Amino acid sequence: MSNTIIRVENLGKKYIIGHQKQERYTALRDVIANGAKSVGRRLLKPLGKGESDPTVEEFWALKDVSFEIQQGDRVGIIGRNGAGKSTLLKILSRITEPTKGSIRIKGRVASLLEVGTGFHPELTGRENIYLNGAILGMSKAEIKRKFDEIVAFAEVEKFLDTPVKRYSSGMYVRLAFAVAAHLEPEILVVDEVLAVGDVQFQKKCLGKMEEVGKKGRTVLFVSHNMGVVQTLCSRGIFLRYGTVEADDTANAAVSAYLRTLEQSGTHNLLERKDRKGKGLVRLAQVDVSTGGNLPSITLATGRPARFVFHVTAIRPKMACSFTLYDQYGQAVVNFNSAVHGKEDLNNSQIGNQLMCELDELVLTPGRYRMNAAIFSDGELQDHIEAATIVEVEQGELRGRPITSNAGYGNVCLQHRWILPV
Repeated sequence: MSNTIIRVENLGKKYIIGHQKQERYTALRDVIANGAKSVGRRLLKPLGKGESDPTVEEFWALKDVSFEIQQGDRVGIIGRNGAGKSTLLKILSRITEPTKGSIRIKGRVASLLEVGTGFHPELTGRENIYLNGAILGMSKAEIKRKFDEIVAFAEVEKFLDTPVKRYSSGMYVRLAFAVAAHLEPEILVVDEVLAVGDVQFQKKCLGKMEEVGKKGRTVLFVSHNMGVVQTLCSRGIFLRYGTVEADDTANAAVSAYLRTLEQSGTHNLLERKDRKGKGLVRLAQVDVSTGGNLPSITLATGRPARFVFHVTAIRPKMACSFTLYDQYGQAVVNFNSAVHGKEDLNNSQIGNQLMCELDELVLTPGRYRMNAAIFSDGELQDHIEAATIVEVEQGELRGRPITSNAGYGNVCLQHRWILPV
């Protein structure tokens, strides 16, 4: 008997995207005239001949996706923003229909895709637990047997008889995950909604998903945290532009994903489409150097470093945040100009730039990937993964040689030893 619990064949999902043209002020007479022209064109158009609409575009979020998942697999689904990860999970959870292809699923599916998925806002936490259980096909007795365990895990005892519309996003996620994980579905589907919760609860959830997998149930997990994917999952599916780029072990899929991120870091940032934010300001270029009168683009441990972010415009209350990731996709360090220090400066002469300077780089030698974000008035304007690749060569940290094989970890700290004679 086959252990295949999910079979996806030639799956495709198409969306129609509308584009609004930038127009000048339009008077009523213009609207009437344009309407008349449109009707005339339709009447004169030969039968059977279509006319392309420049304001409408077809977008395939998924294209010819095929794979099989066995019972007990813990599968990490990875890829950039817009790769089709969430669309795939929504189709597997029967929230949206595919445009083409087929899906065969054996067993009950519990999904946690967005804050509030599957909850009725007017019902209390207690009522929503029973509602979700009923949706999963469980009897009242089965739900009651798990009820106390769910409440204890979610830590919402005080608010159990409060309508969930009054819950904070964190409380919502805690209860939603507790319900999804404890009502014994054959398949647990989790998007990166867990990022809403606090760090302690995230660890608790990851531990529960690992436990669920060990009990022979199937877990599908979307995350941008490659370290978690490698730890939690036995298998990885890497989606790129709506297609399966790699379907392998978690480590192999993560490696393939990180390689594509490094390759994209060399491209003109203004040409990049895989970005998030309102777009009133866009990141155009990132320069990395040692700064000073004779700057070098090669960084080294213990030497100064300068990161310059060129933007398309300057807006009120701008801020820049960037994170460096190591070769395993683990975040190493984050810098955020919105968190002020006493050495920060304002300079009206630098033009459309935001600049971050380090007197002494404490990263160990290696290759680091940078994700960068630009904010204005507290709103995200632009976010790009792998905006650039940072190469750090071996050097000295206050006289102590730091080489590529100096030890474990990504950061070296100034220190001293006291040794016996």
